[in-house]
Amino acid sequence: MTPSPALAVRDLGLQIGGATILKDVSLAVERGSMVGVIGPNGAGKTTLFNVISGVMKPTAGRVELDGADITGLSVPRRTRAGLGRTFQTSSLFPKLTVLENVRLAAQAQRGGSYSLVRFPRRSDPATELAAEKLTEVGLGHRLDALAGDISHGDKRKLEIAVLLASDADVVLLDEPMAGVASGDVPGLVEIIRGLHKEQGRTVLMVEHHMEVLLGLVEKVAVMHFGTIIAFDTPAVVMADPVVQSAYLGTAA
Repeated sequence: MTPSPALAVRDLGLQIGGATILKDVSLAVERGSMVGVIGPNGAGKTTLFNVISGVMKPTAGRVELDGADITGLSVPRRTRAGLGRTFQTSSLFPKLTVLENVRLAAQAQRGGSYSLVRFPRRSDPATELAAEKLTEVGLGHRLDALAGDISHGDKRKLEIAVLLASDADVVLLDEPMAGVASGDVPGLVEIIRGLHKEQGRTVLMVEHHMEVLLGLVEKVAVMHFGTIIAFDTPAVVMADPVVQSAYLGTAA
């Protein structure tokens, strides 16, 4: 029996006020793979992530996680089922420390004190897990810094540490390089590569930095006007005349 993909969308559709935002979107992401999603602005990439993560409800089709239909689940229930996501704009708590931000996610995995008034001992299980994940992303030296005070590149690393602490098996990365200084890009690329290669997590990523994305992913899905027009290896997709016309504005 063929195993179910880690993540799949089946004939997904979304209409808002009579406008079609997504139409007949089908995509299967195999377990342990890394897939990129590209397309012009307004193609529906972030909307697709919103539907997959439960922020928006589709008007047609379904979302599956490890073969189970999760279309009707809330965002927290999807998170507990193993689906994690970062956003284009930061979703961190800027007035909490770097460690506290990750500890909140770690509590769901290991348990521990929920108090933000009296910080728990550094031996608290959730705190230990949070510190471990922060070290993995290169922020072990910034544990007590306020999240709002660190650089944009470090905020992106912090968001990934939150995902690691929540123990998400399937990770959605929505433009992780957006606004990141060029000097911070290589380190962030290696962290994302580690999510996939070393930790075996399934990654679906939207990214406008094409050289970064094509150097990371195994397959690319191309969105145009709310639907997927191509899904194949980077070399095949980028050589496709239809993709060149729709995405790059040229035809081979």
